[in-house]
Amino acid sequence: MTTTITKIAELNDQCRKSIPNESLRLTIGIYSKETEEITEIIELIKKFDVFTEDNDPYKEHDFGIIEYKSQRIFWKIDYFDLNLEYGSPDATDPAKTKRVLTIMLAQEY
Repeated sequence: MTTTITKIAELNDQCRKSIPNESLRLTIGIYSKETEEITEIIELIKKFDVFTEDNDPYKEHDFGIIEYKSQRIFWKIDYFDLNLEYGSPDATDPAKTKRVLTIMLAQEY
């Protein structure tokens, strides 16, 4: 039986590994990098699998930290309604939820 948290983690992993363009947000610190660097950062995030109590206390796989060229980079997945106006009414239901993955420099947090 799949628990709510396990289902959310699975959906977050799917989002992170595929990162649909409409679900990706870059802060100015990331956006200002060269296209090749952005691509490399996204690939590192897609491969991320180091979830610990420190970065994933709720076990939803919705946050991570990577190192890229001596910079700490955060990524975060948030759950919104289909119009991206409010929080999702049910983060376990893809028919009711838009996942948005934001990538930022640690100092932008």
